[in-house]
Amino acid sequence: MTFTTITFFLFLLLVFTIHWRLKTRLGQNLTLLISSYLFYSWWDYRFCVLMLVSSVVDYCVGRLLAGSTNVHRRKCLLLVSIITNIGFLGFFKYCNFFIENLASLTNAMGLEVNLRTLSIILPVGISFYTFQTLAYTIDIYRNKIKPERSIIDYLTFISFFPQLVAGPIERSKNLLPQFKVPREFSYDQGKLGSKMILWGAFKKMVIADNLAIVVDRTYGSVSDCSGGLLVLATVFFAFQIYCDFSGYSDIAIGTAKLFRINLMQNFNFPYFSKNISEFWRRWHISLSTWFRDYVYIPLGGSHKGKFRQCVNVLATFMISGFWHGASWNFVLWGLVNGVAVIPVILLEGKKRRTNPAMPPGEEGIFPSLSYVFKVAVTMSIICFSWIFFRAADISESFAIISRIAGGIADWKSISIFGHTLAGQSKYISLCVLLIAAEWFTRSQNNPFLCLKVPRIVRLAMYSAIVWIIVVFGAISSGQFIYFQF
Repeated sequence: MTFTTITFFLFLLLVFTIHWRLKTRLGQNLTLLISSYLFYSWWDYRFCVLMLVSSVVDYCVGRLLAGSTNVHRRKCLLLVSIITNIGFLGFFKYCNFFIENLASLTNAMGLEVNLRTLSIILPVGISFYTFQTLAYTIDIYRNKIKPERSIIDYLTFISFFPQLVAGPIERSKNLLPQFKVPREFSYDQGKLGSKMILWGAFKKMVIADNLAIVVDRTYGSVSDCSGGLLVLATVFFAFQIYCDFSGYSDIAIGTAKLFRINLMQNFNFPYFSKNISEFWRRWHISLSTWFRDYVYIPLGGSHKGKFRQCVNVLATFMISGFWHGASWNFVLWGLVNGVAVIPVILLEGKKRRTNPAMPPGEEGIFPSLSYVFKVAVTMSIICFSWIFFRAADISESFAIISRIAGGIADWKSISIFGHTLAGQSKYISLCVLLIAAEWFTRSQNNPFLCLKVPRIVRLAMYSAIVWIIVVFGAISSGQFIYFQF
């Protein structure tokens, strides 16, 4: 059951009705808890058992941590949480990766070892809820929060269905307190949530799913495609993954608002960033801040000199890449981004960084040429790195880069690329539409929030958007890209 199916909207309508018929906090939370497990069991009921075990272990660890002052015992309890969560994640997500690489290594050494991969189904969303529950126990260990006493509230916090499968990865200090008070329906919150759902559905179903047609066709037959088409497909993928994932986040945040729950902002116009460092402060913010707080800072952060800081940045990005997928091309994708961030760190010095919560860009309607140049350079680096993310493996990544480089070296490529652009005008128009809509409404999180027109006109525009989604969107069981992570 995904956000873009009729089944989900019927499910949401049912849960919404039952939730607001109940007036007590316990009744509302039980409704959300049961609904979340039903939502998750739609993929496979066995996934629920795994999530429940992980959640209960961390709930118990949290309670025991609060009742202990013994340093050794506290470390052992934290280790239980880490081993349980990383163990589950490692087995289901990385077991076959290590088996395949061990087999390759032994074969390279001339050893005859028969290693077989396992038939393992990757539980949807395991990477997300694992990080969420792990952050909970680490924060208790660091004495930043107190453990939750109500297991109902805690399980609801871990399994909350709008953000269960692909985030945002919420911190307990933000989300848990919202389940500890009775909620009353807010018309304003409901209206805001509906607008976010509509904009998220438009980005996913109209822009991302249409761009996926070209991207999948091109990356599925690299050897038959020109360098120009591969460049265009890579740019399209940059917009596809952004609209796919930020569209999911918009729907998740909007759905939560229907229940008067506020989730953190996960994207803040990342493609308007002036450098790679700013990009990663605006892209998948919940994950970026998670790696900052639980990997980068524990490694030493920026407090042990520039060289150590650069090493920590590279390590953090490579671990982040490995989190995204059990393949070396994801690790290389992380390394490319880490290397691109290092010059920014060295040049920034102690300059005040851009606040990722603030709208990007400059004041005024149109950007300056220097700003456009910086954004173009940043976008070029990001698109280059997306090749490693989208390609099937490292060898295909370098094959794509080779064909693109060969096309650039060919003096005829400019005219060929011009024909390629003309043939993809429909999809280019979608990208231009998105850029314009987000640039001119960047002071808000959602273009619909900037509409200052009579109500009848707004209703007509919303109806038109719904019509466009139905006619040009893909109303199917199609998965979001980040479901595979």
